Amino acid sequence: MGQILSGRKNNPSGPSRPGRSMKTCLILSLLFHAGAFLGLQMVFPGSWIARPLRTYNVELFRPPIDSLDIEEITKDDLAGLSPEKMPTQEKTEDTISLDTKDKRYTHYARIIKESLMRHWAYPLFARENLIEGEVMAVFSVNRLGRLEDIRILLPSAFDILNVEATRAIQAAAPFPAFPGSVTVEKLNIKASFVYRLTAASR
Repeated sequence: MGQILSGRKNNPSGPSRPGRSMKTCLILSLLFHAGAFLGLQMVFPGSWIARPLRTYNVELFRPPIDSLDIEEITKDDLAGLSPEKMPTQEKTEDTISLDTKDKRYTHYARIIKESLMRHWAYPLFARENLIEGEVMAVFSVNRLGRLEDIRILLPSAFDILNVEATRAIQAAAPFPAFPGSVTVEKLNIKASFVYRLTAASR
């Protein structure tokens, strides 16, 4: 009996040691996590905390269009806006003679006349056979001075004279480009080729 009582006095805390160990572990764990939490917050201050989202209200305003009624627009109106139906500048032309008095063309007409005179000749056969006549031709020149067309308006009774007039125009071409005073796209030029052998007509 004495031994049993003596044994209890020597181990008074034996049955309660596991409960104290658990409390100690919990306290140490809380202190460790609190320290870790504070350490993370010092290293990354607030970066891991989700910030509240900001919302913005944006309103777009378009001024009213009073002059346009959608219901009045038809398919024909829309078709009229197509590029194919846009008005284009018409090709302009003018007709002059080599002796024109129009100041817009006098200088250019003189250049054309001098070029024709250098290439025009009295056919030898017509001269030897005393063939005379007059040919009126009209030829068209574009802005670059290129010959586009030749027509005989008043032919001679002798074909040899008509052929020589046409040949002279073709030989003189191309002509100089239009000067600034000539604003048309094409110029029709009338030229008279007079074949005379008498001294009085020269």
